[in-house]
Amino acid sequence: MGWKRFAVWLSLGLVLSLVIGCGQSLAPRAIAPSDFLAKVGPVVQDIAAAPAPLPKETATLVANVGPNGLADPPRGDLRLVVISDLNSAYGSTDYDPEVDQAMQLMPFWRPDLVVCGGDMVAGQKTSLSTAQIQAMWAAFDRHVAAPLRDAGIPFGFTVGNHDASSSRGANNQFTFQRERELAAAYWNAPEHSPGLAFIDRRQFPFFYTFKQDDIFFMAWDGSSSRIPADKLGWVEQALASEVAQQAKARILLGHLPLYGVAIGRDTPGNVMDDGDGLRALLERYDVHTYISGHHHAYYPGHRGDLQLLHTGALGGGPRQLIAGNLPPRKTLTVVDIDYDSPELTRYTTYDMQTMAVVDTNGLPRSLVGHKGLVLRRDITLEALTPAEKAQCEQQTGKALCRP
Repeated sequence: MGWKRFAVWLSLGLVLSLVIGCGQSLAPRAIAPSDFLAKVGPVVQDIAAAPAPLPKETATLVANVGPNGLADPPRGDLRLVVISDLNSAYGSTDYDPEVDQAMQLMPFWRPDLVVCGGDMVAGQKTSLSTAQIQAMWAAFDRHVAAPLRDAGIPFGFTVGNHDASSSRGANNQFTFQRERELAAAYWNAPEHSPGLAFIDRRQFPFFYTFKQDDIFFMAWDGSSSRIPADKLGWVEQALASEVAQQAKARILLGHLPLYGVAIGRDTPGNVMDDGDGLRALLERYDVHTYISGHHHAYYPGHRGDLQLLHTGALGGGPRQLIAGNLPPRKTLTVVDIDYDSPELTRYTTYDMQTMAVVDTNGLPRSLVGHKGLVLRRDITLEALTPAEKAQCEQQTGKALCRP
């Protein structure tokens, strides 16, 4: 960096000499920073645009990854880091090392936005006291939210079943009403602002919209398997709005996925009840991607025209996919958005225990759950072999194996 500093000061000296030399014939004029950068040329501009040096703990992590170093994908027009399912055992105020490691590595990835697929704390237990629930949110703040706020990184999220479950019991009342109230209290406190450019936050943190750059984001309350009809009305109205439709893309955050992908979670109640109906609604308004959590298994899929990013767990309890023999693993996904690309999004997913990049080609070409077929994002229905199609039809019937 020494020669670059020398070049900067040399350029500055030349500019100042010119200004002073011409002072007798020209009226004095203050030099704005933009004028200065234009005069001294690309060397200074490149230095001004260069990323800040990595914090010591980040540099140490990056240096110790292994002989090939930490993969650094080329940046898109907009970069997201996607995390999900951060929690540990019920009531826990501790987080697994991978959660803290992810926060320490954020300066390396330099995201424009971090998004979370839910389960930020370890609730969903009626015996937890108010003090215990508040302590969990305080721990989340220390480990996740505060580091992102301090770094000036906006945080978009959807609530999970362990944050503020929307399951209902007798008299159609929320079973975990207190957890929902305390979650709302935490997120609506001014000191816990997630730094988002909200469009509609009247029902925040359960149903809300925001923009990041030219992408429209929606979060819905998929913390249980059913979204009430009145809330679906809000969803449709928001997606049909001018601000949503004029955006370059629309991305939805929800905790439960539309279709099952993980062993132990491919069951009723662990996916949205009407996956095909919800997908049809989202496709009608040209939603590009649905980012979900809950299944604790990474699978970059699609069904119809909707991309389905099933995020892996960063906290406790990673799970196996319902096909193949890959072991459970904790993952984090960097999503680079390229506005001029037909695919729009590029995924770089890290195994957070080895820091190796997950090979998409090593994932199953398709998954067949109780709600039907999900294709890997690079596979079309036409590309399935006759054997793969026959297996799907045998497991679920022909109707669920069609586009």
